[in-house]
Amino acid sequence: MEGHRSIVIAVFSTSAGSGKTITAINLAAGLAKEGYQTCLVDLDLQFGDVMGYLDMVSDTTLADAQKALERNAASFRVEDYLTEYSCGGVSFSVLPPPREINDAYMVNVDTVAEIIRRMGSFNFIVLDMTSVFSALNLVMLDMSTVINFVGVVDFLPAVKNYKVGYDTLLRFEYEERKIRLVENKADEEKYISSRDVERLLGAKFYHRLPSDTAAVTQSIRMGRPLMFAAPLSPLTQSYWQLVGRYTNRDDSAQAQSKNHPASAQEGKKSRGLSWLLDLGGFAAHGSK
Repeated sequence: MEGHRSIVIAVFSTSAGSGKTITAINLAAGLAKEGYQTCLVDLDLQFGDVMGYLDMVSDTTLADAQKALERNAASFRVEDYLTEYSCGGVSFSVLPPPREINDAYMVNVDTVAEIIRRMGSFNFIVLDMTSVFSALNLVMLDMSTVINFVGVVDFLPAVKNYKVGYDTLLRFEYEERKIRLVENKADEEKYISSRDVERLLGAKFYHRLPSDTAAVTQSIRMGRPLMFAAPLSPLTQSYWQLVGRYTNRDDSAQAQSKNHPASAQEGKKSRGLSWLLDLGGFAAHGSK
């Protein structure tokens, strides 16, 4: 479709250990399994974990892509710098962070933005971001279709950080419907209830992820997303529900796909486009 743009999902947090990377990996894997062309970009430039979690190695990184784009923009192909992850017949692309910390300091914000813009062949781009309001993150948040704001609100400092982060996003004039509040480890006993946190935020959580440390540990040890490492885990099922919310998938569509795969695939593309248009669509993409 002329004017098509990728749906960019920023997975962001204001606290370390929020489950941000696990969420980004499983979103990318779930979207790919649903049949969408998906790219996962690790924007934790100094200490990115995506490659380690997925037990992957790559000869090329974001730093190499930047050098190539700056050297010759006309001949640059972003596909040459992506690494494919594949498991169980499902595959998605990964853009790894720089290997060396020195290279991370040399990353140019405008160049990264141009690299993301050149990923137009993908239906979904998932950004695994660091937990700071850096210049790079602000540009990526601007470019994102939705901000998947992850937090573990299990004690007062974490709740404070989450509220400060949410208030900051609103202060930067991101629309509330663009910000999707996602509570991780939502089923654990906490000093402050989720309902109290919602009252403090003045907004409801878009999605709640249960805790399953054993499944996450198994996933990391196997180098596989949860859907392949622990398909029966409640956390896996919750990630499937989150993927379904981002693709407008429902039970009837699943039944249709079993009986009429071709029509289901066509319907899937239509639903994805409808979801994007409902969110503000092409006009909102890349803007606040």
